[in-house]
Amino acid sequence: MLIKNGTIMDGSGDASYVGNIGINADTIAAIGNLENATGTKEIDASGMVVAPGFINMLSWAVESLIEDGRSMGDIKQGVTLEVFGEGWSMGPLNDSMKKEEKESQGDIKFDIEWTTLNEYLEYLTQKGISPNVASFVGATTLRIHQVGYENRTPTPQELDSMKLMVKQAMEEGALGVGSSLIYAPAFYSSTEELIALCKVAAEYDGMYISHIRSEGSQLLESLDELIQIADKAGIRAEIYHLKQSGKENWHKFDAVVKKVDSARAAGLSITADMYTYVAGATGLDASMPPWVQEGGYDKWAERLQDPAIRKKVMQEMRTPTDEWESLMQAAGDPSKILLAGFKNDSLKYLTGKTLAEVAEMRGLSPEETAMDLVIQDGSRVGTIYFLMSEDNVKKQIALPWMSFGSDGGSLAAEGVFLKSSTHPRAYGNVARLLGKYVRDEKVIPMEEAIHKLTMLPATNLKIKKRGALIEGYYADVVLFDPNTIQDNATFEEPHQYATGVKHVFVNGTQVLENGEHTGEFPGQVVHGPGYKNN
Repeated sequence: MLIKNGTIMDGSGDASYVGNIGINADTIAAIGNLENATGTKEIDASGMVVAPGFINMLSWAVESLIEDGRSMGDIKQGVTLEVFGEGWSMGPLNDSMKKEEKESQGDIKFDIEWTTLNEYLEYLTQKGISPNVASFVGATTLRIHQVGYENRTPTPQELDSMKLMVKQAMEEGALGVGSSLIYAPAFYSSTEELIALCKVAAEYDGMYISHIRSEGSQLLESLDELIQIADKAGIRAEIYHLKQSGKENWHKFDAVVKKVDSARAAGLSITADMYTYVAGATGLDASMPPWVQEGGYDKWAERLQDPAIRKKVMQEMRTPTDEWESLMQAAGDPSKILLAGFKNDSLKYLTGKTLAEVAEMRGLSPEETAMDLVIQDGSRVGTIYFLMSEDNVKKQIALPWMSFGSDGGSLAAEGVFLKSSTHPRAYGNVARLLGKYVRDEKVIPMEEAIHKLTMLPATNLKIKKRGALIEGYYADVVLFDPNTIQDNATFEEPHQYATGVKHVFVNGTQVLENGEHTGEFPGQVVHGPGYKNN
């Protein structure tokens, strides 16, 4: 394959230049002025940017890729590597976890044919997927595996087992340890427990990556904890989807940057990723105190049906607190809480309505409505919260240590995916960066944006031979039109593909041609720095 006359942005952040790229098998064979070269197939890339494949630092495509390996929502934005593991990873699982997972499945149903994390990733590639995949091992997964859903410290034996599972995952190619500390049961993990797990990952040069304990009232304290873990465990650390949640916390941006910059100046490797929207998406569990959720969903739903407990929960949901992270408080108003994902078909008609609207329909308070929906749906109910400031989003994009993650699945705008709503970031996170923020609003230059989507995350993750257009590297390559790249998904109509990406290659195989999927599934497992090829 010969790609001719493209504007090459090689991932380094250096100035672009017009040139040619030759691909042979799965490898970038030549770059530069290849005027005498010919290809079995040739693409005239005049007017197009040619870049390394983009890296989605926080992907939840773990189930969507089982359902549809094409990865449509992300492939159409040039994403060639999906990185999983925000607290929960698809292994290691035990029998009771497999049973729970099966019972909690929503629109997408599948058999769980794997036990370890690596077996899951191999299962995906054997099934056939278009993008490459990689994963952190989830601290929540390890905790559930050994401790269950109880609010207690692991015994020394349980902690040893968790550390052994980190060792196995790292040797099988995990990127490090991922945590998600606002949710039960992860909320119950102590700093010391996380340091112990991270010390094992650090032996393999892995990374610690975390949805920190608070992105709102305790944001700075939670950032201190991440920095402390990095320091004590001797590990590189990244903040998942950095944000300042809730209007009263928007002013903390400068203090956050100062903390990260001073930690970096002191020799720690601290980085962050983000999505390019002012709303986050999670569940109604993020509006309720963690104590009521102890023991898992069944216990939680049971407690919510006890009048005395309901009264206490309602009081805590309404009261500002530093004890736990309440996204209902951060949103500030139930009209800024959008209901997006129901498991129960009889409730799907409420999709796209706000919590305020459903509360009014039912003649109940927003808090009672939230509790009832969790009980009736048999799930935490997928929820979008409007929390962030547009100014801070732009300032974050410009930070030199910032990369990008959708925090969403990679969905297709068809079939089973249309049964539920989603956050528009699942279809637009990268395209919104390159269109709205780079081309239209000129927040950062295009070369810098490409660097933050490619070489920066690849370097942070210690991934070999990806993230740059360099001879001998794997041919993960994206061609897009910088004048037309655009996100089209909205909160009202999220199932809309981004436009402007013309051609995508994964491991040298073309998966997108003139914006259409080719039906090819060349995706491979990308291993972390501790990988021991057994």
